[in-house]
Amino acid sequence: MSVVANGPHARLAELGLELPEVVPPVASYLPAVQSGQHVYVSGQLPMAEGKLLATGKVGAGVSAEQAKQLAQRCALNALAAIDSLVGLENVVKIVKLTGFVASAPGFTGQPGVINGASDLFGTVFGEAGRHARSAVGVAELPLDAPVEVELIVEVS
Repeated sequence: MSVVANGPHARLAELGLELPEVVPPVASYLPAVQSGQHVYVSGQLPMAEGKLLATGKVGAGVSAEQAKQLAQRCALNALAAIDSLVGLENVVKIVKLTGFVASAPGFTGQPGVINGASDLFGTVFGEAGRHARSAVGVAELPLDAPVEVELIVEVS
């Protein structure tokens, strides 16, 4: 991998972040699939080195700030899936991010949590990292994860 001085890999390095290994699927699906000019990234959990970084509900056991950091990890895992499939240097635009937050009753801060992912994409890709988005509160996520992120990305 060559690091372009102003490219996404260089921006990640400036943030002190390194792309992890692609997280293996926990069921019957692929981490990412390309169809035409788009890459569809499966829901990414906050995994590192094969382990879920936290479990539980946001607003009860997992703070909103911790969940925001976990959403950033989900985004980093999504970038790893994209990089392994087509290379980050081929990303034209982050088109759509959908974020799911396992929420305790009464927790309504889903948008702030998913900003952890959105902010990372904006920093790494600049204007091309600005995207449409949904931030959805859910009762449960796979493996009791607090947050999950999926993407649609346009590539060249």
